[in-house]
Amino acid sequence: MRKVLESCPTCGGELTISGLQCHACHTRIESQYSTCPFCRLQQQSLDFIEIFVKSRGNIKEMERELGISYPTVRNRLNAVISELGYEVGAQPSSQDERGEERGEILKQLNDGKISAADAAELIRQLRRK
Repeated sequence: MRKVLESCPTCGGELTISGLQCHACHTRIESQYSTCPFCRLQQQSLDFIEIFVKSRGNIKEMERELGISYPTVRNRLNAVISELGYEVGAQPSSQDERGEERGEILKQLNDGKISAADAAELIRQLRRK
């Protein structure tokens, strides 16, 4: 079964559901129903939420499953929060950002993308910020 359309294919306006039908007895109910906020999300956001729930909100586990960095997971989570119509919380402090950047540097070192000397230099540069 396909996902309910969230906007009019002709003009882009918001759609409402006007009828429901039972497949077993064919009872039909007609009224005006709105879609849930999750019905309006893009498929990519729904997939992200599914992984978020499956990992019990553990961002480190999502990082491993999706193969993306911690900051990228947080950015995608913030994008889903915005897409749902909520205000994204305060930006992380510069200390939090440095910790995330340090984690990304260490991940690149672990993956063999940079040398130990390069990682050490990048971390020294972070300390100077």
